[in-house]
Amino acid sequence: MDKTWEQFRRKKEFLVCVDSDGCAMNSMDVKHIRCFGPCMVEEWGLDRWKAPILERWNEINLYRMTRGINRFKGLAKALREIDAKYEKIEGIGDLERWVEQTRELSNTALSGAIQERNSICLKKALSWSEKVNKRIHDLPSELGRPFEGVKEALCRARDIADVAVVSSANPQALDEEWNRYGVMEYVDVLLAQDMGSKTHCIKELLKKGYESSHALMIGDALGDYEAAEKNGIFFYPILVRNEEHSWEECRKTALNRLYQENYGGNYQDQVLKEFRKNLE
Repeated sequence: MDKTWEQFRRKKEFLVCVDSDGCAMNSMDVKHIRCFGPCMVEEWGLDRWKAPILERWNEINLYRMTRGINRFKGLAKALREIDAKYEKIEGIGDLERWVEQTRELSNTALSGAIQERNSICLKKALSWSEKVNKRIHDLPSELGRPFEGVKEALCRARDIADVAVVSSANPQALDEEWNRYGVMEYVDVLLAQDMGSKTHCIKELLKKGYESSHALMIGDALGDYEAAEKNGIFFYPILVRNEEHSWEECRKTALNRLYQENYGGNYQDQVLKEFRKNLE
């Protein structure tokens, strides 16, 4: 079955959206620890402070409410802290302005900005991002498997709902990962970085005819919750360091509550409280 947006049509009454990295796929930690952070240290020549910088990078991107932040927003935040604490980062303001003003946080959009403004920081940010993509591509294929319980939960979701992967990841890598581990068969459509923000993607999905009370976003980061909240749909969190239990609870309880139309109220409040506490 074709998973593209152009071919997608609503087939069921309910919609379940699922994030990928760090949510369905156990790939977020390894990508940041082996690729994103080290490539930043290399690109800006920060080996002198490598250990504390990488520790802070992982804290920003994995273990606090900023978990799942877009790569360029995370980079701008990390470089601003480095500029203040360790070494001046030439042109950091250019990157910060681009991150705040661009309509699309992608390599293509950044390349266009470089044509308009000859900024060393923007050029290095693009070089960093391209190196990250290559290093992620070169990771051993056995890394980044789905969390335990993902297949079972997605199979249950597909019984009654259309299932959409909604991710800010690179589309080629996303398609490759979901096919590699045999979970694409549970998916009806795949929406990646090139489709726009998660908020935009969910908005477009709802236009297919789903009621907001019949839609759920499954995610592991604040951005996933915000995308759901802005579109008036429900949110279910996959808790960092407790992913297996989260997926089991999703299959046994959360999906059933969605289908039985009693997800809101106390249950939604309960899982949101657990989500916030987990990333304090």
